[in-house]
Amino acid sequence: MVIKVERGRPTPEELAAVVALVQARAAAVEAAEDGPAGRAAGWSAPARNIPRAMPRPAPGAWRMSAWPGGPA
Repeated sequence: MVIKVERGRPTPEELAAVVALVQARAAAVEAAEDGPAGRAAGWSAPARNIPRAMPRPAPGAWRMSAWPGGPA
């Protein structure tokens, strides 16, 4: 791996910090590729595609429509 400073004059401490971050990121990516597949979360979760009942028009229904689990 080659890191080239294009501008400025970073201190040895600043260069060490950048190298440490790049190495940590590379190690994390490598571990994610080699490790077991995790479950999908957030917007990509398959459970978000399951149809659910829409709240009935009632006082406060617009507020309940934004809740992650729907109306309680």
